[in-house]
Amino acid sequence: MEPWIWIVIALAVVVVIAAALWAFTKKRRSDQLRQGFGPEYDRTVNAYGNRGRAEHELTTRKERVEKLNIRPLEPSERTRFVDAWHSTQARFVDDPNAAIVDADRMIGEVMSARGYPVGDFEARASDVSVDHPDVVSNYRAAHALAIANDQGKATTEDLRQAMVHYRALFEDLLETGQPSRQTTTRR
Repeated sequence: MEPWIWIVIALAVVVVIAAALWAFTKKRRSDQLRQGFGPEYDRTVNAYGNRGRAEHELTTRKERVEKLNIRPLEPSERTRFVDAWHSTQARFVDDPNAAIVDADRMIGEVMSARGYPVGDFEARASDVSVDHPDVVSNYRAAHALAIANDQGKATTEDLRQAMVHYRALFEDLLETGQPSRQTTTRR
């Protein structure tokens, strides 16, 4: 065989290997993002309408949050927030509207204490989606119900559901599991 034929065959093999490596790397990146962001991955892909752009957004979020100084709460901070949460939950019985406002405010305070920047809602949700992907959908749902409440369009059941959603994020942000006095006093 002519030497140039061997060169063409070698180049074709290199191109095929490079293409396979590129496809494998892209699939691996997608799988890692899907696994890391959970349901937020699908929500972002749907919002962007394009997997490539959505994955770029998720990667950008991750890189941004990695640069932040996110820290766990001190035991005294955790105790203070858990006690405040119990008060907010108790307040729900008599004044669900005010309890929802308190819960939303408290989520922002916990995020701030942990080191998350507290900007507009979408920025907060994007940032929290990196470290808490399983509950960011709760945050989005609770926020939507809080807006409906502000507009006078939320039922008491809607507000109860918002509290459940806020509690899931609250527990995850505190990294305690169930917020209870026993849990916090033993730490």
